[in-house]
Amino acid sequence: MENYDVIVAGAGIAGSLAAAAAAEGGSKVLMLDRNDTLEVGKKTNWGWVCGDAVAKSHVDFVTKEIGLKFDYPELDVKVDGVYAFSPDMEHKFMFEGEGFILNRPVFARKLAEYAVKSGAEYRSKFEVGGPLIKDGAVVGIFGRNEKNEQMEIGAKLVVDALGVASMLRRRLPENPYIGKDVSTDDIESTGRYIVSFESEREDLRYYDPKNALIHLNQELAPGGYGWVFPKKGKRVNIGLGVEKKSLEIRNQKMGRKDTLHMLIDDYIKWNKILKTKDLDNADSNGKGYWSVPVRRQFDSLVYPGYLGAGDSMAMPNPISAGGIGPALVSGIVAGKTAAEAISEGRYGFESIWKYNVRYNALYGNKTAGMETFRVYLQSLNNNLLNYGMAHFITEEEAVEISYGRIPKLTLAGTFMKVLSGIANIDAFRNLVYTVNKMKRLNEIYGGYPESPGAFQKWKEIVDAEMRDVKTRFPPNPI
Repeated sequence: MENYDVIVAGAGIAGSLAAAAAAEGGSKVLMLDRNDTLEVGKKTNWGWVCGDAVAKSHVDFVTKEIGLKFDYPELDVKVDGVYAFSPDMEHKFMFEGEGFILNRPVFARKLAEYAVKSGAEYRSKFEVGGPLIKDGAVVGIFGRNEKNEQMEIGAKLVVDALGVASMLRRRLPENPYIGKDVSTDDIESTGRYIVSFESEREDLRYYDPKNALIHLNQELAPGGYGWVFPKKGKRVNIGLGVEKKSLEIRNQKMGRKDTLHMLIDDYIKWNKILKTKDLDNADSNGKGYWSVPVRRQFDSLVYPGYLGAGDSMAMPNPISAGGIGPALVSGIVAGKTAAEAISEGRYGFESIWKYNVRYNALYGNKTAGMETFRVYLQSLNNNLLNYGMAHFITEEEAVEISYGRIPKLTLAGTFMKVLSGIANIDAFRNLVYTVNKMKRLNEIYGGYPESPGAFQKWKEIVDAEMRDVKTRFPPNPI
């Protein structure tokens, strides 16, 4: 049986960077992907189906940590920010700052090529079936090669970057650290098209060549949102995400039987500016659908012999569903941690626990709070969203929330004077509850356990806090 220091399963964003970082750290690395070389890291049979947006800070993190620089064509368009609009289109908040809309296939190929240049061995058309387990620890993987031959490959450590449906994670032994599945309540069913278009007039609420746009609207996208992200040459990445239970409630109350596909088509027709012409199917990536986890990342990212990164650990931003940034960060941190453990000859559970602590400090410590705000948003109908964006918070406070930071709600004292109607009063009180709960969860994650021994008690506290949130805020889109 072949043996490596580190096996990286999946050569998408997180996997390629994990392989590169581990190889640069001196480890013997094997990177596996089910796709052929030109389609490396492809999410689904449809393509690299994704909103393609990433914050500039996350791109800069990659350059700072491993020296890899990016430019056109992998960075397709630079945007000044991401704006979220109220359902009535009367109010908007800055959601995130500077960023890029990627050419996702080109970006994926660049990362995989960098991993190979860094010293990782890359094997395409390999379908990973699950982990090899010995004495309760992961000691490699099994799967099928391009000839459909069953293979087992050993490793001191395995990095799982197979995505939300990862067979590595789902076939781990029962354990108190990593869950096997993501609840459907924490999944956004999403889809998008890349299309060229004509526009008869300008309206920056519907299309903005310098900014990415998000439309909050519980009738158009129940439990989620629609997006219009600009691309070069009069093209857009346009799509939406919905939450299953919210869609069911919305359909029942409206007497509809809409599917995700139907909602996307309706959203494109709803846009008053974009007159779509043709599907841009370059790299067979023009249209597709996929599922995105929108919860906090799994409470632990490690198991003996195993580290998870990217979507396999439910890392996308719980508010925006953006997964590229967390994948960039987690891939590098996982690869560096693995290489460090291998070089020191201490790659047991206690040693790789450092990955949990490091990722939590860089990004993970705010995601439970962001999940709380996401659940709160899904409990608001369009009328409450309109009123809340007009009266509840300032733009500065909204920006703080979008980054997982805690606003002071400076206008709270005056809000109660202008509120009208019990629904608005209750919604505002729930906002105050939500912000306080975000603060509480951020404090809990600030005390993330430094070793596995303290983990279980900490996890019980987190689970209890999140149960309170989800009990208080059931979906209520209409």
